[in-house]
Amino acid sequence: MTDRLGELSAAGVAIWLDDLSRTRLSSGGLDQLRREQHLVGVTSNPTIFAKALSDADEYNWQLKDLAIRGVDVEEAVRMLTTYDVRWACDVMRPAYDASGGVDGRVSIEVDPRLAHEAEKTVAEAGALWWLIDRPNLFIKIPATEEGLPAITNTLAQGISVNVTLIFGLDRYSQVMEAFLAGLEQAKANGHDLSKIGSVASFFVSRVDTEVDKRLEKIGSDQAKALRGKAAVANARLAYERYSEVFGSQRWQKLAEAGAHPQRPLWASTSTKNPDYRDVIYVEELIAPGTVNTMPEPVIHAFADHGETRGGDTVTGAYDEARKVFTDLQAVGVDMSDVIATLEREGVEKFEASWRELLDGVRKSLTEAAKGAGQPGRAAQGNAQAAEQAGGNA
Repeated sequence: MTDRLGELSAAGVAIWLDDLSRTRLSSGGLDQLRREQHLVGVTSNPTIFAKALSDADEYNWQLKDLAIRGVDVEEAVRMLTTYDVRWACDVMRPAYDASGGVDGRVSIEVDPRLAHEAEKTVAEAGALWWLIDRPNLFIKIPATEEGLPAITNTLAQGISVNVTLIFGLDRYSQVMEAFLAGLEQAKANGHDLSKIGSVASFFVSRVDTEVDKRLEKIGSDQAKALRGKAAVANARLAYERYSEVFGSQRWQKLAEAGAHPQRPLWASTSTKNPDYRDVIYVEELIAPGTVNTMPEPVIHAFADHGETRGGDTVTGAYDEARKVFTDLQAVGVDMSDVIATLEREGVEKFEASWRELLDGVRKSLTEAAKGAGQPGRAAQGNAQAAEQAGGNA
């Protein structure tokens, strides 16, 4: 059988999973993907955690312990999510070691309500870093205007960062500047740059969703012919900027000090429009030194029928991508407004998911407190989960 995921990995694309749950961890499903499907990383976000905690009974023992202790809901969420991420870091540790610290990473996001508060974001990033205490952790910080100095200051402390919610090219350039400045400060602070990792999560399918909606409203044949083209063009031009920045003398000095480049990560890669090929955002964005984080159905879809087409599908298509932007402007699509809308909505969606997560945990704590009088149950669950997690409870 053709190993399509193996071909994708050989083309320079790191395959990451855009999902995490305790069920996936305890069942061995995550480790199986690592061993059998070339998986070398995991991303999480508030939406993923809200779904995981609403669907599984495997959190009950920990919820009962937390209820007995009387912790508040904010602390309970932190304990539940960091437990899963710590466990996932241990599962992915072989990929981290095999790649010299480049892959095998697991991401956890700072409270999205802090997206416009730089100082609090840095403090939260530090707290998550020492609480999880794994070298293959990424702290996710959104690429808002206020998030940029937080990215720099967090990296300067030697903390690895996944910059999330990037939609536009200009903001992406600012993110790379924040990364370089952070590494320069980290070096000045005496940190080992070879231990600091970073990716820049450039969102893909949401761009098509927003642009296609505007093209449908315009309604002309020229407009409709551009549907499904904006997201790939946007990401390809982002890779062009990445190649320029990480080919510069400024970067070379950091590389000589042991630094790893901040890789572009293609996020939001599931196809929202059923008329589009289900692996379009994988096939059209194959380039060396990139990450593609996919929901599990997309991983399996690519394994079944994905095509690498000989490798790089990005670097030879810059002129084509620029023409897409020119044509979009000609039919009346304001890409700067598209990007501003997506960034605002992205933060709002994660904030809403965070509130959903808080509400769900609050309800679960209340229910757990009612059953807390059964002796030994919580402790037994705690011990069993600790054993499954390799003792890292």
